[in-house]
Amino acid sequence: MTPPPPPFTPTADQARELAARELAGAAYRAREPGVLERVGQWLLDRLDELITLLTAQRLGGAGGVVLVLVLVAVVVVVVRLRLGRSARTARLASASLDDTGLTAADHRARAGEHGAAGRHDEAVREWMRALVRGLEERDVLTARPGRTAGEAAREAAAVLPAAGGALADAARCFDETVYGGRPADAGSVDRMRAADDAVRGVPVTAG
Repeated sequence: MTPPPPPFTPTADQARELAARELAGAAYRAREPGVLERVGQWLLDRLDELITLLTAQRLGGAGGVVLVLVLVAVVVVVVRLRLGRSARTARLASASLDDTGLTAADHRARAGEHGAAGRHDEAVREWMRALVRGLEERDVLTARPGRTAGEAAREAAAVLPAAGGALADAARCFDETVYGGRPADAGSVDRMRAADDAVRGVPVTAG
């Protein structure tokens, strides 16, 4: 009976080639190629240095290849984490409170649709937009590009002090979801809806 062939053990050069192929994938090239090319080249340079060190110290064979494969795994993890940060940046860019051309009622309707579909992050964003747009429609706030949720809350609280708590809670919930990396849930959506209702219930008094 012919014994089974030994398991394939890649050489150090073959391990480096695996890393190069991983970094050359289309998924990586599609995301911020300038940055990823520099990161990939730096990591491959470190691989070359390790291979040279293993050769100089005669640490080849299975042990040396294992070390190189570990570094290959690190290459993959670092690049994938970098892609995750890129996706996060794109998500933040879509979280703007700037004028969308919609009314407060439009944003409330969209928030309700997102909430009913279980898209809690989107619902939180739309409730905050509804709240801010509602304040603009009531002339509590003047539309201003680049305004953050916290700024909107503080500026509106100066005019509607009775709504200060609801405004602060809405801004906090929005920031936790959009910038803090905490996924929203049904409770977060309820907080935003309640804050919007509370703010709408506070009348604007003449100064």
